[in-house]
Amino acid sequence: MTHTLDSLNARFAISDHLRFSLSAPGLPVIDIQTPHASARVALQGAQVLTWQPTGQKPVLWVSKATVYAPGKGARGGVPVCWPWFGARAGLPAHGFVRTRLWEMRETRLDAAGQVVLHLGTADDASTRALWDHAFDLELVVTVGQTLSMALVTRNTGTAPFTITDALHTYFCVGDIAQTRVQGLDGCAYLDKVQDFAQLTQTGAVAFTGETDRIYLDTTADCLIEDLAWERSIRVAKQGSSSTVIWNPWREREKAFADMAAGEHREMLCVETCNAGPDQVTLAPGGTHTLSALISVA
Repeated sequence: MTHTLDSLNARFAISDHLRFSLSAPGLPVIDIQTPHASARVALQGAQVLTWQPTGQKPVLWVSKATVYAPGKGARGGVPVCWPWFGARAGLPAHGFVRTRLWEMRETRLDAAGQVVLHLGTADDASTRALWDHAFDLELVVTVGQTLSMALVTRNTGTAPFTITDALHTYFCVGDIAQTRVQGLDGCAYLDKVQDFAQLTQTGAVAFTGETDRIYLDTTADCLIEDLAWERSIRVAKQGSSSTVIWNPWREREKAFADMAAGEHREMLCVETCNAGPDQVTLAPGGTHTLSALISVA
């Protein structure tokens, strides 16, 4: 697998629309510019870093203090969490693919002038040392006036396996105190801030302190009401039965070296996932697709 800029641009560049550059030595990124939108996607972790529809403010948030380095996930954009979501003792948080250099499989323009990317990764000795299963994982990203991401898991082995996964999306907002998330009224959720107590959402989700919740048994769209910037961001999803809402707030933010002071005011995570008790089991030869479609109005 070759990741030199020359070879990537020779094989996958699209004239006037897509080029590869470096975010740091050894870390290629895909720079996309079309009449519909601009975007940047890192090959490390297959992480969508930015997406901005033409005429709109940025939709995805990346910390000003994030570090681009081999083996370290960027703080922001859309980290891919797989084959587990959250912490596991002695293992990498949120799985091992978010710090892995993925393979560029295909780039193309579709009939609507959107850029379509296929990035993939598969098991090898290093992954089997952490999680002893055979798999193929592909992320299909479609960049246009909407942003579509489809994470496709294939069990290429001879035994079933069980995963949790997430498209851990960080969104830009004008002011978190003037932000609401609609679509979760009446949902049960596990509140990590309150030792995973199970509670029920009433009305829209508002932010007045640290928020870290897994909403259960929900396939609904979420609507981020960004009142300060006078816009709404819709997150539609498929293949997901849970949604995570996260903002670290003032004190928790200080624990992250890759967040600048006060940045919690301009971001929140609405994560399309299968998390907590929501798990996916795949038989040999089985496939599961976790997808999110993001739009702005």
